[in-house]
Amino acid sequence: MKEKIRKLFSDVWTIPNVLTMIRLILVPVFVIVFQAGHTKWALAIFCAASLTDLLDGYLARKLNQVTDFGKLFDPLADKLMVLTALFCQGAAGVFPWTAIWIVLGKEILMMLGGTFMLNRGIVVSANYYGKTATVFFMASLICSFFHRELAEWGYQVDLWLLWISVGLAILAMTVYALQAWKQIRAQNKEQGGKGPGA
Repeated sequence: MKEKIRKLFSDVWTIPNVLTMIRLILVPVFVIVFQAGHTKWALAIFCAASLTDLLDGYLARKLNQVTDFGKLFDPLADKLMVLTALFCQGAAGVFPWTAIWIVLGKEILMMLGGTFMLNRGIVVSANYYGKTATVFFMASLICSFFHRELAEWGYQVDLWLLWISVGLAILAMTVYALQAWKQIRAQNKEQGGKGPGA
């Protein structure tokens, strides 16, 4: 296990990974600013975090700096920021708690699955649907800061985008589970053992 952890943090100091760390730091900053009632500043922080999300993935590929740390913590940072913002808007009465609990349940299952895979020495990268869901979540959250104005105009765009995001998130989890299953089967075949579905 120590060797797996050492490998995970072996190439941590890259530009994409530093951007991921900045996004993690911005999570508590967002909460403090939002709870203080400075919603527009909270929106600015959320947008800055979203920008780092776009940049780190692009730079990781551009600079050939894709690492296990990035594969694991990049989606984790995304999820933490999105979940935090969702809970803040849920507490503010903007977003329905039903959608938020569905997303939280999905993330808990993903976390448990990711831990299980890491213990087997396997890292499953975020898939296209997960990234698309994150983009939609971010769009819905940005629009949520203008929830009152949108409701007055009769276009609850933030809520429409939220439910689309929930659907995409569930699809992403399904694809992730299938990818994980395939990698476990491949690993078991290499080891000559019998695993799930072998």
